[in-house]
Amino acid sequence: MSDTLGSTTQIAPRDKAEILAQALPYIRKFHGKTMVIKYGGNAMTDPALQQAFAEDVVLLKLVGINPVVVHGGGPQIESALKRLGKKGEFIQGMRVTDAETMEVVEWVLGGEVQQDIVGLINHAGGKAVGLTGRDGGMIRAQKLKMMDSTDASKEHDVGQVGDIVSIDPSVVKALQDDAFIPVISPIGFGEHNESYNINADVVAAKLATVLHAEKLMMLTNISGVLDKSGTLLTDLTARQIDELFADGTISGGMLPKISGALDAAKSGVNSVHIIDGRVPHVLLLEILTDQAFGTMIRSH
Repeated sequence: MSDTLGSTTQIAPRDKAEILAQALPYIRKFHGKTMVIKYGGNAMTDPALQQAFAEDVVLLKLVGINPVVVHGGGPQIESALKRLGKKGEFIQGMRVTDAETMEVVEWVLGGEVQQDIVGLINHAGGKAVGLTGRDGGMIRAQKLKMMDSTDASKEHDVGQVGDIVSIDPSVVKALQDDAFIPVISPIGFGEHNESYNINADVVAAKLATVLHAEKLMMLTNISGVLDKSGTLLTDLTARQIDELFADGTISGGMLPKISGALDAAKSGVNSVHIIDGRVPHVLLLEILTDQAFGTMIRSH
């Protein structure tokens, strides 16, 4: 599939012009608007998809759209911990983050992964800048209170896992206005300057809200939100999502992703897209064409 979608060399010049002309209304509509992109999954580990992602982000910036990238890095953290002989421990799907694990999280996310993405975007012709939540005092956090799923009186200690207190987006805005592409690691800081590991989906959703983003794009390893029979639901309202939660259609690992997306849609982000990061150039396809490559959640 990547040969047909990824390669533009076989397209006749006239067809290329036609393709660009069809993208024009979308470019005009979104010019000057901010798009927050949560980057994770296969798109982050497959070299061809990495390159396509970087090219998409650079092209969006060149046509006057402001992309802001928020990245995850679960698998990379896991392999770094393994190298140190540390076994990851999870409670209710949340990584228990002691002080040593937090150090690893900081150098893997804020160092290795972030700088890889910055390098990819720069190589594709953009000007990316890596940030963590500490930069510009961007993400204030506090310790996440995790209650037991069966016993509400019991609280689990998951260590330095954070809950966002507030986001100050001024450093992101300053970079955007100066032709840079911010790449943000989901690490926050507390009132005693301690570090917190925060779910990247949650950071992306909250950041999209405070930046008044036009769109929040979440790249995943699935084709989008599926109904019970496995059919892709391409267009949903916030109310329909609530119904899918209630009847158990949305469960497991999709829960935090969708609840963050839903919060963003309800808080003024025009549309949230949960898209298939395994499709080459999925960002351009979703933003600059009317073809759906995932699930769009509309604010109303």
